[in-house]
Amino acid sequence: MAKETTEAIDEALQSDADCADNFSDELTDLQREARAKLKTRVRELTDAAGDEPGAFSARPTTKELGNGREPEDPAIIYSSNKAPVGPPWHYDITPDEAAAKQQKKEQRALKRQKMKKNALDKTPQKLKNPSGLQVRFRTGLVYTLVTIACVFAGNIPTMIYLMVVAGICAGEFYYMLRSDSKLPNEMLGIAGAVLFIPAVYFGGLAGGMLVALVLLIALLIWYVFWLRARIQDVSVSFLGAAYTGLLLSGLMIIRASVEPPWGGLVLFLLFLSVWANDAFAYFVGSKIGKHKLAPRTSPKKSWEGFLAGLVGSMLVWVVMSFVPSVNLDIPTALLFGLICGLLEVLGDLAESRIKRNSGFKDSGTIMPGHGGLLDRCDSLFLASVSAAFLLILGGCIPYDVF
Repeated sequence: MAKETTEAIDEALQSDADCADNFSDELTDLQREARAKLKTRVRELTDAAGDEPGAFSARPTTKELGNGREPEDPAIIYSSNKAPVGPPWHYDITPDEAAAKQQKKEQRALKRQKMKKNALDKTPQKLKNPSGLQVRFRTGLVYTLVTIACVFAGNIPTMIYLMVVAGICAGEFYYMLRSDSKLPNEMLGIAGAVLFIPAVYFGGLAGGMLVALVLLIALLIWYVFWLRARIQDVSVSFLGAAYTGLLLSGLMIIRASVEPPWGGLVLFLLFLSVWANDAFAYFVGSKIGKHKLAPRTSPKKSWEGFLAGLVGSMLVWVVMSFVPSVNLDIPTALLFGLICGLLEVLGDLAESRIKRNSGFKDSGTIMPGHGGLLDRCDSLFLASVSAAFLLILGGCIPYDVF
């Protein structure tokens, strides 16, 4: 029996060796040494097993292989508790390199503290030590004023504003996913997210498709020639660009399709519908909310707040029906407001799920009192693209699809 077992395992090992010949040049010396020791240990265990009852008749388990290895052998790690910290390409870092890395980290922390101290010293006394509500209000006011100014300033300022928003949101998206064991290509992803906006504005849907194709090809080239990349890293990189940049392109379609000066007003009302959804849901949910909407994803959201948010979104869409150059009656406005309100909540819950899976409370710190910019725009992504499709397919605004 032992002889048959040994022959079977030898055949399996030889089959693995034949398959490994195709990429043996990609293995490091440490990996080759580990493979050789693994094969030797398998043969030793099969020879020692003999005809004993209960002896394995196939490949030994990792635990069985680990019982006879030398303690000082670092080639094969059998316990997750003893595994080095960080990804595999950080295993061989020297103490000097680790110390230099830690020193750079401390220097960056000191630099951030110094910048904060300088900003605090220049702050007027009456604005120091504000409450959480004051910080939240001031940050929200700045964000709202910048948004309104860019939206009403014209197509180009709106495009630049959306490009900045898409780039920052994409960066925060990739930052969170890195903590969830993903390795996205931030450079390609952020570039794609930013380029979606002008591509759709100048080239329409064809421009958006072109950027998506170029981004996908670039990510596949990165995947082929950078051996540490995994297919899920390619997927996450493309998703981040499409989720932030491509979806926001719907706002540019609406802004450019409605004749001036009403294009800026329609776009402002779309932003206002998102803000009304959030505000109605927050105030009603905090006062009378008792039934949890999604307790595992976003524990603070309630069904009462959810319904109030839909009402707020629908009311703003009713106001939009009175804007000149928009062919929209009140019943259709109520329906479109309901659909966009539902998708706004879905976008909010989707971003909450990403944060929960990645272990983050906020997506960033760029907006004090609110968190990251992605936290404020999570409801806007699906609402913008759905509003564009609804207004175009409903014949409310003129737009040539092709």
